[in-house]
Amino acid sequence: MKAITYTEFGGPEVLRLAEVDEPHAGPGQVRLKVVAAAVNPLDYKIRNGWRPQMAPPFPAIPGVEAAGVVDEVGEGLTGVAVGDEVLGWTVTGAYAEHALAVDFGPKPADLDWDLAAALPVAVETSVRVLGALGVGEGDTLLLHGAAGVAGAVGVQLAVTRGATVIGTASPGNHDYLRSLGAIPVAYGPGLADRVREAAPQGIDAVYDAAGAGNLEVSIDLRGGTDRIITIADPKAAELGVTFSGPAPFGSRLGEYARLAADGKLTVRIAQSLPLEDAAKAQELSASGHAAGKLVLRP
Repeated sequence: MKAITYTEFGGPEVLRLAEVDEPHAGPGQVRLKVVAAAVNPLDYKIRNGWRPQMAPPFPAIPGVEAAGVVDEVGEGLTGVAVGDEVLGWTVTGAYAEHALAVDFGPKPADLDWDLAAALPVAVETSVRVLGALGVGEGDTLLLHGAAGVAGAVGVQLAVTRGATVIGTASPGNHDYLRSLGAIPVAYGPGLADRVREAAPQGIDAVYDAAGAGNLEVSIDLRGGTDRIITIADPKAAELGVTFSGPAPFGSRLGEYARLAADGKLTVRIAQSLPLEDAAKAQELSASGHAAGKLVLRP
């Protein structure tokens, strides 16, 4: 099969389109014929060697998110059959024509493939964080990085829980945040004052999806570290803030995939590119200038 691989850490130039052996489904696994694979910032961080503990053995295939059609079902797995359309997390790398998965959910037939591939990480992350924060009716949530993919999903899910969302983003994304139901504020110097002006009632919880040094401001606004969670700031531990990492999610994805198919949950797709343009996609991801999710099509 065709796959993007790399055999050493480095810049995007280490990525190569190669012919590799197809994986086959083992016990508890499905094999997907990948239709769309999503690009995440973690992909280029692992490729650069910045997350060595997360790096697969060389030759490595990047990517964790994919949507595709099941073409093999491993022993002992029930509730899924060859021909089913699914979305989820791969265990063999998503930038490939075939990938294995153990954590996945059903994809509605009327859900766009690019959007399906873009959902798993953002949905799992935001459901986990909002649950841990206990965000609900009447709460005011400060969400840093609200215009990013995970942040935007967090905005939408928090609004459906009955929360008021104050979302930090650059001014160019403020109309987008308003369309999602958030009250936008610009990040940067003076952020605390702008948040207090937008939310004179105070902030009940903070979801940091940006990792851009906003924890100190968040602690000031909350008057402590209670009900503050970051998914991106490495300073969390030294500041006494909870850092939240991914957890299995599986078939629950189907519920959110249905919301997306019905137009009740959305993710911006910045660009859909052919598999061979993986290096370009990762460069765009690293630049921080992609307005939404980048997707590869094998």
